[in-house]
Amino acid sequence: MTSTTPTTPTTAERAEPAAATRAAARVPAAALPVSVARGCRFELVKLVSQWRIRLLVLVCWVAPGLFVAAVAEQSTLPSDTLFGRWMHATGWAGPLVILAFAGTWALPLLTSLVAGDVFAAEDRLGTWRHLLVAVRSPRRIFVAKALASLTVIVLLTAGLALSGVVGGLLTVGHRPLVGLDGHVLSASDAAGKVLLAWACALAPTLALAAIGLLGSVTLGRSPMGLLLPALVALAMQLAQLLPLPVGVRVALPGYAFVSWNGLFTDPVQSGPLLIGVGVALVWAVTATALAYLLFVRRDFTNPAAAGAGRRALAVGVLPLAALLAVSVAAVGAAAPATGSGITRAKVQRSLATAFAHLYRVQTADLHRPAVTEAQLRASAACTKSGVGDGAQGAGNDWRCVVSWHLPDVAATGQAIYQLDITADGRFVADGDGPKDVNGYFLVRTATGDAPNPLWQFDGNVELLAAAH
Repeated sequence: MTSTTPTTPTTAERAEPAAATRAAARVPAAALPVSVARGCRFELVKLVSQWRIRLLVLVCWVAPGLFVAAVAEQSTLPSDTLFGRWMHATGWAGPLVILAFAGTWALPLLTSLVAGDVFAAEDRLGTWRHLLVAVRSPRRIFVAKALASLTVIVLLTAGLALSGVVGGLLTVGHRPLVGLDGHVLSASDAAGKVLLAWACALAPTLALAAIGLLGSVTLGRSPMGLLLPALVALAMQLAQLLPLPVGVRVALPGYAFVSWNGLFTDPVQSGPLLIGVGVALVWAVTATALAYLLFVRRDFTNPAAAGAGRRALAVGVLPLAALLAVSVAAVGAAAPATGSGITRAKVQRSLATAFAHLYRVQTADLHRPAVTEAQLRASAACTKSGVGDGAQGAGNDWRCVVSWHLPDVAATGQAIYQLDITADGRFVADGDGPKDVNGYFLVRTATGDAPNPLWQFDGNVELLAAAH
């Protein structure tokens, strides 16, 4: 019987499993991309850490309230601004004055400073390689940067709105507001419409922000990417001043900065507002999608790819130009109005309606017997530079005679107004006699002495309404 002696492993054999274990440990596991939530939080921290963003947040959340409070203490009002003449009467006029200014200047500049620089900053600093190594997904980088810039822009817009509201309510109070057709909105109704107007203005702000993202991706280090949203907004404002067809002006993505005026008429002029908001949102989605396609196809290993090439400009510009052409054609086909949208019949109807509503306000202020719009049967006859039935278009050469009737009074009352109508349909009616009706004199209201409501007032012509 043969005995077997167990074999003892050698030192080399014992070291093989340990070496294999160490080698396996040295093999890196498959690297997973950073989640969108973490990437967005990282990008948000980067944005907020910039001194200019912190300064913008402070200004947006403080300056509007201080401005409204300061105007409330002054004897003169910004009557050339929409709702400016009512800033002593109600706290809800202040945020609307801020909104008119923000849509013209503040919001385009904010989108330029935030969205217009969110990608270009990485090009200037040369940090794309580090960011790609950390996040490991260009798609998630784009989504994180877009969401972070959107969050900051919404925060700044909310600050402008809430600061104006707080400043107005603290200094003037929660009081009724006179609308653009002269009818009086209750304080609660005014509050809802003010907040809705700011929400509608967010749509063109998002469109400009998306254009800023596209410019930042396309133009790289060039400062034109930073200026692009502001330049586009300026071009749209100039277009609103030109004698362009109404279909072209309404189809611009910034028209919702103007069309919120229709919320303050009765009935609400919802057509231009809905079209303006819809067009702005379509532009926001399209421009963001174009920026995304350009970004994920970029060659980050080539430093020369940071600038704008012909292909990038073609992909970024031509689809937006086509979208504008389609929007103009669609609005022109669907809207009943042609030309400027400002016709003699519309002006007469808007002026007569506003006069009738404000006549009742004046009657209550002067403690006269109450009268209804139906009893007044107000009407207007307008001419423009000597033109009668064919009068149309914007201008400061409109002259109108308003007629009305009082119960148990045989004579017909008449008042003369000079109208200055802008291309967007807003007009300012300036009383030109008789003095005891629409002249300048003070009336005693619940909030103190105020100018005669029939002396000067704002109105709005609905551009897309059919002329009767």
